[in-house]
Amino acid sequence: MAEKVTIADVARHANVSRQTVSNVLNSPEIVREETRQRVLQAVEELGYRVSQAARRLRTGRSRLLAVRAEHTQDGMNVFDRFLHGLTESAGLAGYRVILYTAQDGPSEIEAFDDLLGTYEPDAFVLTSTDYGDVRTEWLAGRGLPFVTFGRPWGTPGGGSHPWVDVDGAAGTAAATRHLLDAGHERIGFVGWTRGSGVGDDRRSGWVRALGDRPLLERDTDGSAAMGEAAARELIAAGATALVCVSDAVALGALQAGDVPVIGFDDTPVARAIGLSSLAQPLEEVARACVDVVTTILDPDKPGARRGGPPYHVLLEPSLVIRKDPR
Repeated sequence: MAEKVTIADVARHANVSRQTVSNVLNSPEIVREETRQRVLQAVEELGYRVSQAARRLRTGRSRLLAVRAEHTQDGMNVFDRFLHGLTESAGLAGYRVILYTAQDGPSEIEAFDDLLGTYEPDAFVLTSTDYGDVRTEWLAGRGLPFVTFGRPWGTPGGGSHPWVDVDGAAGTAAATRHLLDAGHERIGFVGWTRGSGVGDDRRSGWVRALGDRPLLERDTDGSAAMGEAAARELIAAGATALVCVSDAVALGALQAGDVPVIGFDDTPVARAIGLSSLAQPLEEVARACVDVVTTILDPDKPGARRGGPPYHVLLEPSLVIRKDPR
């Protein structure tokens, strides 16, 4: 059996102290970037593995962040990039990501309970927030650290818990203005069924940008098939261009007629077929989520905010045009 690599071995290999190696593994934010990279390279070259059990006994923490693996829609999963970014950012902060699955809010709460009893994650990163989200109430009521990718919809003032989100309204407003500048006055919107926080937000940007122009819109279940059917109805009603709530819906809308279509999420499918779309800064969202939740866990870390309201971070998507809408 190969001899076990120790923290002292890593320290000698990287030409640093054992305390510096410990800092890189447990509190990387306090170590200079050059030193941190040298230690991480030594860890990789020597094959050093941290004992999670020993770390938990020493620090009282598991260094685990729990997040749900999201479902796909018509083969498109916009959360893949987010999960990759979250895992990478968590790793740089000395944490690991643990995935779980759930069908709805109540079943996700059951998953919380099970994870807390089995793996003891230090914090949760929630996705797909909606009106009256029971998950945030459950976690907050037990004093468990968490951050949400998504706002607490329907809550005045942005709510009382920390969140990171993408401004969907700003995105669809930019898409609509782009089509208006290209000469389109009758711009339809293919959305989701009303009552979705994200969907309603994206619709609101389209409404705002149109001003007093006619509102031509159809709701869908988010599938490409319904997107095509809705787009055909809108084109028949006089729409000369379409803004869609997602790339999955836009994929269907493209089949409905020869009018400009702009999607949302800028998925690999959109890039492959040349669909104009709104790109979410998912890697930046992931970094912000990790920064917020690790600050909650370690309020004394460098750069942490002292007191004040909870962290609310709103980022803007970017419009990626691949076809001339004129």
